[in-house]
Amino acid sequence: MAKAKDKEQQQPGNGAETTAPEEAAAEAAPAAEAAMAAGNEAQDQAHDQAHESVSAAAYADLLQENERLQLERQEHIDQALRATAELDNVRKRAVRDVENAHKYALERFVNELLPVLDSMELGLNASQSAQDIESLREGLDLTLKKLFDCLDKFGVKTIDPAGEKFDPDWHEAVSMQELAGAAAGEVVTVMQKGYELNGRLVRPAMVVVAKS
Repeated sequence: MAKAKDKEQQQPGNGAETTAPEEAAAEAAPAAEAAMAAGNEAQDQAHDQAHESVSAAAYADLLQENERLQLERQEHIDQALRATAELDNVRKRAVRDVENAHKYALERFVNELLPVLDSMELGLNASQSAQDIESLREGLDLTLKKLFDCLDKFGVKTIDPAGEKFDPDWHEAVSMQELAGAAAGEVVTVMQKGYELNGRLVRPAMVVVAKS
């Protein structure tokens, strides 16, 4: 009976007592968990640092791109300002050219007309003491020829329709009369010559027309 009692004392009692390996495992568990947590924290810190490094590089790229865009924007503004100024200068030059064209359009015509005026003045002065009427007439004819030559240079043509058929586009009838040998509608007398400028009527010829 004593042996049985000793045997019972040697057996562990219903799981209340633990073995040495179980105690070692229990003691090592918190350390393992701490090591794992430390590893996770180190991994998170490394990830955050990498993310911050990438973000800094991206931010630097954005700053550089923004600076480039600002320079490009300023260049476009300068180009627009220069173009606007040039257009304004062109407009001012065009206005000035038109004004000068209106003011000096007859400059060439006046230069051509001045010799005619000089000739008329010379003829007028000569007429005061002229003894030869024929020479005075020749001078007047010469002056008139100069005037017609001047007009011809600028496209002015004389309308002198004597003997032609009456044309209401170029002639203006002041009267009609019967005249032997003249066909009906024929211009028999030119009361006043007409003139055209480069094919455009300036003044119609004033004429007398034969009637049937």
